[in-house]
Amino acid sequence: MVIEFVVGVLFAAATVWFVLQPIFRPGLASDAAAQALVIDDEGDDPDDDFSSRAVALRALREIEFDRATGKLSDADYDALKGKYTEEALAALRAEEARVVTSTPPPFPLPRPVCPTHGPRPEPDAAFCSECGRRLGSAPAYCAHCGSPLEREARYCNGCGRRIAA
Repeated sequence: MVIEFVVGVLFAAATVWFVLQPIFRPGLASDAAAQALVIDDEGDDPDDDFSSRAVALRALREIEFDRATGKLSDADYDALKGKYTEEALAALRAEEARVVTSTPPPFPLPRPVCPTHGPRPEPDAAFCSECGRRLGSAPAYCAHCGSPLEREARYCNGCGRRIAA
């Protein structure tokens, strides 16, 4: 009977200690909460994007949701949808214009030349289409180690392996 009483008191004391531990040691609880926040904070929040395109697209999603839940009438939805669609299109066009103007104009690449058969008709040829010889202007890399090869090399300077013709 006394043993059961002692075990019950110890169990009750352990339970009270476990429950009151965050109050007596607030640092432990806040560290666990901080770790949980760090784990949940992985990735970017799409609502943090304040570009005009993202804002207009979020607004379109919001009015669609408001219409579906009955918070927005059809007339108001149509007016807002037209407004936000125009804003989204303007933002997309501005972004596309920025991309188009930032790309440099293409320049003609020199055609590869085979020492035996002359210039090749294929602009990106690495080998001659008649004799199969590696063209002088083609970039060459070792298939084993990936280091660049010198022109007319028979062995790789990086790993020493024989180069296939």
